[in-house]
Amino acid sequence: MNKLLVITVLVAILALSTESFRVRRQSEEEEGTITKITDTVKSYYDNTINTAKGYLESIRGLKLEEKAKNLYTDTTTVVKTYTGVLHDQIYYFFYPQQ
Repeated sequence: MNKLLVITVLVAILALSTESFRVRRQSEEEEGTITKITDTVKSYYDNTINTAKGYLESIRGLKLEEKAKNLYTDTTTVVKTYTGVLHDQIYYFFYPQQ
């Protein structure tokens, strides 16, 4: 939802910055206010994306996915073991050996 909002705002700003044939064209050295605002928003957006990518790369460097998989494997092994023990206890409670 946030990406859609950002894209909508960027498209609206870009649509406002387009020049029609009836409007006097500005020289290439002279930038309009909308162009400056658009460039500023683009640079902020690019900086935000680059920062987020940097954070993701640093998180991947910590190998959290591998640690989470190992934790899941260890936990399921322990739970299966104790579930088996509990099952045996309940079975022998209801059907004692003679």
